Amino acid sequence: MQIYFVRHGKTEWNLASRFQGGHGDSPLLPQSLKDIKKLGKHLKGTKFRAIFASPLDRAFNTAQGIDDAMNANLPVIIDERLREFNLGDMEGMKFADAKKKFPKQIDNFWHHPEKYDPTELHGETYEHVIQRGKNFAREVAHRFPNENDKVLAVSHGAALSAIMGGLLGYPLKDVRKRGGLSNTSLSILETKDGGKTFHPVVWDETDYLGRKLSKTDSL
Repeated sequence: MQIYFVRHGKTEWNLASRFQGGHGDSPLLPQSLKDIKKLGKHLKGTKFRAIFASPLDRAFNTAQGIDDAMNANLPVIIDERLREFNLGDMEGMKFADAKKKFPKQIDNFWHHPEKYDPTELHGETYEHVIQRGKNFAREVAHRFPNENDKVLAVSHGAALSAIMGGLLGYPLKDVRKRGGLSNTSLSILETKDGGKTFHPVVWDETDYLGRKLSKTDSL
């Protein structure tokens, strides 16, 4: 079976280079609504068994927009395990301000996941995010075990990088080695052993958007 992982559409805070995290949220940009429709049309005809989304509006509304554009008429199932990283005190801060206030934590968060300690920030560890993501993926693989089964899961950039790296079996220090994920991007992971192991089929695809991405599309 395959899980189609999608990062939500670009938001006002993405454009402003501001951390949203697991509790901050901001509206999708008008351009994002167009991008979401393009992704939905790209996926039209794919027979999804279910659609899941993070409880945050930016992810849920992305999932609903894809569903509408595909004319799939599937309910969007909210799953807490797809929520973005809880970034604690950094949520709502601009990247530049957070880097000045928490230089060590920011550097470790992006470049040294095995050293990231969010205790001072009152945030969430990589290990916890990876584990909840694995729990989600394995449960879905058990629920939809057939070779041709496909599900759609809409989540967030930092969480998906950690979750997918964990599912691919990367050690913690390398969990982000494939780089960040663009807004409204598609990545597909496949399992042939009931969720015990996964391998990548597609990673951070955005060709269907038909435009050159800007720097803030990948923040």
